[in-house]
Amino acid sequence: MTFAQRLDRIRGLTEAHLGVLVGTKEKHLEGDAPPPQRLLDAIGHATLGGGKRFRPFLVVESAALFGLTEHQALDTAAAVECVHCYSLAHDDLPAMDNDATRRGLPTVWRAFDEWTAILAGDALLTLAFETLAKPTTHPDPSVRLELIAGLAKASGTAGMVGGQALDLEAERLPRKSPLSLDDILHLQSLKTGALIRFACDAGAILGRAAPEARDALRAYGTELGLAFQIADDLLDAEGDATTVGKAVSKDAAAGKATLVSHMGLQAARAELKRVEQAAIDALAPFGERAAALIEAARFVASRNR
Repeated sequence: MTFAQRLDRIRGLTEAHLGVLVGTKEKHLEGDAPPPQRLLDAIGHATLGGGKRFRPFLVVESAALFGLTEHQALDTAAAVECVHCYSLAHDDLPAMDNDATRRGLPTVWRAFDEWTAILAGDALLTLAFETLAKPTTHPDPSVRLELIAGLAKASGTAGMVGGQALDLEAERLPRKSPLSLDDILHLQSLKTGALIRFACDAGAILGRAAPEARDALRAYGTELGLAFQIADDLLDAEGDATTVGKAVSKDAAAGKATLVSHMGLQAARAELKRVEQAAIDALAPFGERAAALIEAARFVASRNR
């Protein structure tokens, strides 16, 4: 199976599982009251019918290194994707990045309204932790607890939310001097890198990996997260909105501090290649078993959307 076929397979499995998680049929069977239909529709708009499901791919493939099946990793993969989709629904809001399109469709707040988009994001965030707490995620409660703690840290002030705050502060609050390279790298390691790093670590947690193996996957996830952000910044600077599926050239217009704005296009491309190789090198302890994750690093560095 090629990398593209593997990515598409996990995308399909994740999509189907998310459809169950955000639906109401199972909740009705359990006797729970159904959620408001408008909110349910907004959650579906935020979650289903688009996206590469790259973070779930990382969870599934990292877990496979330790002998876990796709099914055994799918709850965790879907939980990570719920957090990612919640973050997009909130990031697109007028008070944040004010985006009108996402994945070639109207953003949640444009398709519905702002308050519905906020509540849909809230629902997805809480659904992620509800999912991780289920026995189907892993039979060992201590493993489930470690997953919950890890995702909470990656999503909160020490991770994605903290990075988004730093990004908006740099853009909108007065500063005595521009962000340094170290500032930008720290911001991006939180905003984008933390969730990608956790997606890799989650597979090791599920597989009860040895410390050395976990360290290798975390190192891979760290480099991969940086590569993902550099590629994203390059797409914003050079990409086509129709291909990318969202507005481009927004970073420069907003005066955002990125590696592209700090280093220039040529140097940023060179840095992307260096980081891509560093991610691949981190997987050396796994040998040929890490072939899919190696291809994932190459995919990130060469993506056009």
